[in-house]
Amino acid sequence: MMAVRIACLVLMVVITPYGWYTWVLGAGAIFLPYVAVVAANVGQEARHDRREDPEPELPAAPTSPLPSGGDRVIRVQESPPRTSEPPDRTA
Repeated sequence: MMAVRIACLVLMVVITPYGWYTWVLGAGAIFLPYVAVVAANVGQEARHDRREDPEPELPAAPTSPLPSGGDRVIRVQESPPRTSEPPDRTA
């Protein structure tokens, strides 16, 4: 489609004397991208028109309980930010 659009644009400028066909080639250069996008979108909708059921994709519930031995807790301790200046020792 882009090759046809560019051909319309080039022919619109190159062919002289200008007449009704100049307007037809200009309209082709302007409206062909719109037609190509609409045709591409309609083609994709026809292929993906099926309903998808999410239920089979859900994982099964765990069958074994968590091992005993306390709660599993992850603790994160942050240190103070490092500075490039040495500490002030004027005292």
